Amino acid sequence: MSIAGKAMKITTNTLQEMKNAGEKITMLTAYDFSMARILDAAGIDAILVGDSASNVMAGNDTTVPITLDQMIYHAQCVVKGVNRALIVCDMPFGSYQGDSRRALNSAIRIMKESGSHAVKLEGGAEVVESIERILTAGIPVMGHLGLTPQSIYKFGTYSVRAREEEEATKLIEDAKLLEAAGCFAIVLEKIPADLATKVTAAVNIPTIGIGAGSDVDGQVLVIHDLIGLTHEFNPRFLRRYLNLYDEMTKAVEEYITDVRSQDFPNDEERYS
Repeated sequence: MSIAGKAMKITTNTLQEMKNAGEKITMLTAYDFSMARILDAAGIDAILVGDSASNVMAGNDTTVPITLDQMIYHAQCVVKGVNRALIVCDMPFGSYQGDSRRALNSAIRIMKESGSHAVKLEGGAEVVESIERILTAGIPVMGHLGLTPQSIYKFGTYSVRAREEEEATKLIEDAKLLEAAGCFAIVLEKIPADLATKVTAAVNIPTIGIGAGSDVDGQVLVIHDLIGLTHEFNPRFLRRYLNLYDEMTKAVEEYITDVRSQDFPNDEERYS
């Protein structure tokens, strides 16, 4: 049986054991109780309460608007639906950048108020001080390099990052810094597959890819993309396993037709 299969509870140590054994790590996002319960029952290793909730739950164009209170709310909902998976909560924009004391206070709030098992934040050398301060409280930290959506206004595009040698070299250096600081894993988003392979070989902690090829230690996707609830978003790295947008639209249209034709509710669907 696999390491993940044996584990009653997935922890940060479980992920490290999986990397050491060459066993791939699976991670998906969730933002509510019902979805989290499904993912956990299916056997997912880790659940990311992503700041992508700003996009798929709140309808914002970027992840920047979502607040710490909103992230805590979504994480609270997810925690109630999970028995086994490791739960990682994103620290939202403005809750950790440039102020390590604020970062620590934000991380403590997430852990105390939501029950999450770890936090994730974006960036390399510029956020190492915040990472180190959060770790002084015994809070596990997952890093995030490559495309960092909270910095969208700095980069001005969601295109692939680190194609140029200078940025690629810095990304590898940042990965080593995050490991040295104490991160238990690093998300690598939308970078060349060859670079992701080099980063994975350069650090001893797990790397979780999204648009980073297959030579990383695990994969993460936004659940709304995987099941086809977001039908406009079609990056190269996305594989849709369902097309729920069309299926749900069809179901609602049938419901409308049945109600208007008085087919619903029928005799078997009413009380006497």
